[in-house]
Amino acid sequence: MQQDLMVTKRDGRQELVDLEKIHKVVIWAAEGLNAVSPSEVELKAHLQFFEGMRTFDIHETLIKSAADLISEDSPDYQYLAARLAIFHLRKRAFGQFEPPHLYTHVKKQVENGRYDQHLLEDYSEADWDVLNGYLEHKRDMNFSYSAVKQLEGKYLVQNRVTGEVYESPQILYMLVAACLFADYPADTRLDYVKRFYDATSLFKISLPTPIMAGVRTPTRQFSSCVLIECGDSLDAINATSASIVKYVSQRAGIGINAGRIRALGSPIRNGEAYHTGCIPFYKHFQTAVKSCSQGGVRGGAATLFYPIWHLEVESLLVLKNNRGVEENRVRHLDYGVQINKLMYTRLIKGGDITLFSPHEVPGLYEAFFADQDEFERLYVKYENDPSIRKETIKAVELFGILAAERAQTGRIYIQNVDHCNTHSPFDPAVAPVKQSNLCLEIALPTKPLQHVNDPEGEIALCTLSAFNLGALNDLNELENLADLVVRALDNLLDYQDYPIPAAHTSTMNRRPLGVGVTNFAYYLAKNGVKYSDGSANGLVHKTFEAVQYFLLKASNELAKERGRCPKFDETVYSKGILPIDTYKREVDEFCDEPLHYFWETLREDIREFGLRNSTLTALMPCETSSQITNSTNGIEPPRGYVSVKASKDGIMKQVVPGYTELREQYELLWDIPNNTGYLQLVGIMQKFVDQSISANTNYDPSRFPNDKVPMKQLLQDLLTAYKYGVKTLYYHNTRDGASDQADDSGCEGGACKL
Repeated sequence: MQQDLMVTKRDGRQELVDLEKIHKVVIWAAEGLNAVSPSEVELKAHLQFFEGMRTFDIHETLIKSAADLISEDSPDYQYLAARLAIFHLRKRAFGQFEPPHLYTHVKKQVENGRYDQHLLEDYSEADWDVLNGYLEHKRDMNFSYSAVKQLEGKYLVQNRVTGEVYESPQILYMLVAACLFADYPADTRLDYVKRFYDATSLFKISLPTPIMAGVRTPTRQFSSCVLIECGDSLDAINATSASIVKYVSQRAGIGINAGRIRALGSPIRNGEAYHTGCIPFYKHFQTAVKSCSQGGVRGGAATLFYPIWHLEVESLLVLKNNRGVEENRVRHLDYGVQINKLMYTRLIKGGDITLFSPHEVPGLYEAFFADQDEFERLYVKYENDPSIRKETIKAVELFGILAAERAQTGRIYIQNVDHCNTHSPFDPAVAPVKQSNLCLEIALPTKPLQHVNDPEGEIALCTLSAFNLGALNDLNELENLADLVVRALDNLLDYQDYPIPAAHTSTMNRRPLGVGVTNFAYYLAKNGVKYSDGSANGLVHKTFEAVQYFLLKASNELAKERGRCPKFDETVYSKGILPIDTYKREVDEFCDEPLHYFWETLREDIREFGLRNSTLTALMPCETSSQITNSTNGIEPPRGYVSVKASKDGIMKQVVPGYTELREQYELLWDIPNNTGYLQLVGIMQKFVDQSISANTNYDPSRFPNDKVPMKQLLQDLLTAYKYGVKTLYYHNTRDGASDQADDSGCEGGACKL
């Protein structure tokens, strides 16, 4: 390499290339890491210098060179690459490696319209001086490479047209904390800000994309999940479509309940016309979902729900299928098929399922969610009524179509609507749960809108976060973390804006939160237990008992301070009923772990003071946010020790945490022999989780005769999940023999995941 060439600096100046300076940066990035070679990074970069080359491009090449060396044998290259990327990022953001004083930085970005004005109104210069002294910029060095790339791509405030970045990760964490506790009294506020900053920047608490990307900016909509129920009228359908556009544009993932829409051929206006059926309106919703790009952070996405007994179900089940033509397919939505005990009973007994158009069977659709005995009574009554239009299909045939489409597309999901209502915080007689969300972990009441500003409608929002189980040293840490996360998320409900009145009314009345977990596979490995053999059952029971107990306790304490949620009387908590009272007792057959916390004392405290939040738990997939905290995704087993994740920012490698010392303790996805052990763990979790769980089923065809998963096995797993009280099933994953890659183009890449 020639050393007399001129290179172009970031500020436009030119100077002689300084190879020693480049070497020093790589040496700095390698300090303290195991099995990394700075010279190999430099050699692999193959830097071809030319006159006027930008130092920006030199640094980008070095980063990529280090990232390409990430492997099972040399996992620490993910940190070397990350440090180089942080160095590069700070130079881009600040023109130097050392970040500016917090007050100076905030003042500048508020003046430029990038940060919310309230940061200067609610905090004094003296406050910022205190927080600046508390900031630990060295924590930027704890990120892995994939974390830095996700921060660059999705979370840091930036100009998405020019690529300019305006902040560093520790500033992000501190400003999120400052925003979420801005309304606290002056004597406690900075303490809460510091504690929440520590919990998030040390990866104890994981925050979702809308909060990380949006809190501190002038855009104030941070709920991850939006549930919109559609009525059976043109006005209601148009109101649903308008609501979808509003929320997709503000970074939310959408759940659409379209189960009320009448079937093809139904008479309209006393027979003046006949109904075009569901598919044209599903297409209408698809257009609404894809109309906005969510500010470049991620694309719009939605899951649409309908009952398995809908008259058009055979056409609806194949909407994602690659066969067929555009006229009878709606492929860019995902679908949730709603099932209950009666439908499964018909399958088990070899019976039939009768299909109806919801508007022709009065009371049936409502009872499907609110009252299972009444549903069965009405269903049999309408089956025997010759005046009602219907079709009959063998249950095994219909479930076979469902299972086949779920297997082929991977994205036909399951909602067990009876479990969503019988094991729920809400009294189904007054506030039934009729749908879930994009990623199948939210279970909240909704009501259709007749127009966009309908005061009687109810759009459900859920605000998410997660505990990083792998970062815990003791379950008692959850008490402090639960207090912090409940206070922060509850504040967020008042802090954010609501573009549609029905969402504001619902949120203020119910104040729902959804706190989940991430890094579960690492947590199991660290404790020496497995998914598949029952060894984890007791630990999982103790862990999720602690999660739910401390969250309920935190919400109860907050209710004492700030009051219970206004519609607390529509929850079963108001009657003294807790999740430990309504779970499926079949869980006891494989888990005999006793309860460890003071539930009866908590029950009396909840009876007396109520809860600030009607829901507190939901287990989301954590696809993107797991990369920020260098965690395994949600509750899922990893596919390999090194995950290759594809996103709009390129291919990134991530090594499972604790790989060097725990490699033999991990149970990889395709080493798990079947779904039974995993579904048992989900059943144990669901005992305590008050909303739902993004749980997957996984199949390796090579384990079966002729490399084909038998239909019997697919149906058996649906029944097993139902038996254990599982409310929802998310992806159906099939091993295809290709190298295992995960991508975030689905729920989190396109919408609501944490």
